[in-house]
Amino acid sequence: MTRFSEKEQRVAAFALLGFGAAAAIPLVDDGYYLSLSVNIAMYAVLCTAWTLFSGPTHYISLATAAFFGIGTYTVGLGIDSLPFPLLLAIAGIAAAILAGLVGVATLRLSGVYFVIFTLGLAELVRQVVTWLQTNFTTSVGLYVFTDMTEKHIFWMLLALAAIVYATGWLINRSRLGFAMRIIGNDETVARHVGIDVARSKVILFMVSGAFIGITGAILAPRFAYVEPPSAFNPVISFQVVIMALLGGTGRLWAPLLGVIPFTILFDRISSSFPNHTSLLIGVAFMAIVYFLPRGVIGLIEDFRKPRAGKAGTVAPVPEAAE
Repeated sequence: MTRFSEKEQRVAAFALLGFGAAAAIPLVDDGYYLSLSVNIAMYAVLCTAWTLFSGPTHYISLATAAFFGIGTYTVGLGIDSLPFPLLLAIAGIAAAILAGLVGVATLRLSGVYFVIFTLGLAELVRQVVTWLQTNFTTSVGLYVFTDMTEKHIFWMLLALAAIVYATGWLINRSRLGFAMRIIGNDETVARHVGIDVARSKVILFMVSGAFIGITGAILAPRFAYVEPPSAFNPVISFQVVIMALLGGTGRLWAPLLGVIPFTILFDRISSSFPNHTSLLIGVAFMAIVYFLPRGVIGLIEDFRKPRAGKAGTVAPVPEAAE
């Protein structure tokens, strides 16, 4: 039987209070603030799912738009014939399969090579979907008509966020999580101690991709009309990376520290200066890499560390990513 530490109990209680407060938002507002909350919830799930893989491995994946678009198109193709919950499951499976295929082919790459490949993946999938629709259907988009409103989408995203956090907590306490921490520190050491590095990375990449695909499926009714440029929008991939790095990847919840302020800032700028959003993304990425290489969570941890020269003080042992 799993025993929860006192710290884990406090974190769980705080999380329940946070989710409960967030779940009440649609009850007090159904306009701008609810729409903004949907965006925050969407990126919270995407960034946390991204951190599941990229946090321990230190691989920068730009494949988010590919998995997101797969989920969105799954709902667009099946909404008239299959129940929505089943479509969510299919979207997760389809995105996981794509992640597995990509992982087997590319996770032996590292550094800039992996970044470039994952960046091209979303564009490749978008072009393939466009070609298929152009040649075998009468349009390049799909209508998604449902009775779901933004409040339903928001609640589904909150539920998915809770599942992602629970999954991350379970992985962290499992043999896979232990293996990924070793791999993240030194892949050579991991291989020498008998860890199947490639298999571990592929499994975690598939889990991350599945959650991103389900997120895209949940958001499909919000779009109403799904087409390749919006479903496989590369801006989604860059925003996820920026928000996750801004918050930090040292803790599973840390991306929230980047998601909330950046989503609000991006919404303000895109509404006031719609032609300068790309400039914001570029400037934000450079600023984060240069000034906050470990994100906001890194600053918090540095602030909490005791001063090295203080007598009688012992530096704490770094904790595993949660």
